[in-house]
Amino acid sequence: MKYAVIDLETTGGSVAQGGKIIEIAIIVLENGVEIDRFESFVNPEMNIPPFIQQLTGIKNATVKDAPKFFEIAKKVVEVTENCTFVAHNAEFDYNFVKDEFKLLGYKYLRNSLCTVETSRILLPGKKSYSLGKLCDEIGIPHNKRHRAIGDTEATAKLFQLLLEQENAEQVIEEMTVYDVYSSKKHYMIKKEVIDALTDETGVYYLYNEEEELIYIGKSKNIRKRILQHLSNKSTPRAIRMAEMVRDVKTTITGSELIALLLESDEIKKHQPRFNRAQRRTKQFFGIYKYIDDNNYINFRIAPLSEGDYPVTTTFSRKEAERILDRMIEKNNLCQKLCGIDHSQNSCFRYQLKNCKGACCGEETAESYNVRANEAAMRFSYGAPNVFLIDKGREDNERGVIQIENGIYKGFGYVKKSNNYNPDKLKKVITKYKDNADVNKIIRGMLRKKKGIERKVFY
Repeated sequence: MKYAVIDLETTGGSVAQGGKIIEIAIIVLENGVEIDRFESFVNPEMNIPPFIQQLTGIKNATVKDAPKFFEIAKKVVEVTENCTFVAHNAEFDYNFVKDEFKLLGYKYLRNSLCTVETSRILLPGKKSYSLGKLCDEIGIPHNKRHRAIGDTEATAKLFQLLLEQENAEQVIEEMTVYDVYSSKKHYMIKKEVIDALTDETGVYYLYNEEEELIYIGKSKNIRKRILQHLSNKSTPRAIRMAEMVRDVKTTITGSELIALLLESDEIKKHQPRFNRAQRRTKQFFGIYKYIDDNNYINFRIAPLSEGDYPVTTTFSRKEAERILDRMIEKNNLCQKLCGIDHSQNSCFRYQLKNCKGACCGEETAESYNVRANEAAMRFSYGAPNVFLIDKGREDNERGVIQIENGIYKGFGYVKKSNNYNPDKLKKVITKYKDNADVNKIIRGMLRKKKGIERKVFY
């Protein structure tokens, strides 16, 4: 077996965030013996952040005359050909190299192995599995730390030690992440199907020998997720599904939110046998808004029914209670009008001077309802009519999700723009049904800090 032990120094966390490689080192091992090596500084065509310069000692002047990545790309391909990509925290290094090649229009694929995770199994009980501390504890020389060649040499020596451990072959095979077709691992499916898989975000469909759709899923990296399915031996169900797969179809969405929405709709439509969890009817709860006889806005928690449009949906009554508590606290609402306090007179918060007296007529409905509507808006989609603009399937495209009168209408795609016209956005929307699952998906994504790119209100 051949292994390419690799380490990078970079300007940042990922290529997607603008990061670039500034140094690469590769040591090739065959049957545990070094047979080749390659190392090079790389001109990132950008300034190296000061803290990276301080950490690595690599200055802007150091890489000024170094080759750019495209100038060494062919060498990287040749040196690592037919090798498993080995690194300490391999997911970072492998994905960084893949993304650099992707910018060049080349699909770089290798199986990969992480020496952090492999060390945890073959060298258990160590104080730390960071490269420097682990090498210090087990006596591996580690010179030029935070430099590609120094870290690669240390990782190569560590990997040579791992190869000598009992059950090393079995553990390494189990820990290898397959990104390349393997007749041993993927015997149930044709090589051309695996080779054609994309690493984009979208929805995938798994079929059996009778061309029956047996599973629908979504992933931010379709290729990686499907290969995980085909290698999954964690449960009898997972093994059974993997052995049945004979074909794969995909729909690229670009947007994770659109992938979730499409997956939910497709599972309800097709009801594949291995999507049992998603097919079950879930008991959702909603927080509902209504006007009482005195014109005050009230809130209540109740089980969600098809066709209902609550302020927000939740998986459980307890979660709904927690959200309602936050609404009361953030917007200074009355516990009694929120169905929390059932006393005959004023609510408990009024006694603590935290309620302005809507419960006993001291605060007018007009005044109180301003805050109640703000609370409802905050915990809903942010506005009754809004387009959510998210990633598209290509760089110059954006995905669009429409909410109208608080109801999910569907999604579509438009060309990327600085100014989006609501009338034009409406024309690209493909209609989909609103339901409790959709409500949960959209609200969950909106709560994430990096959920969607922007909103267009109309």
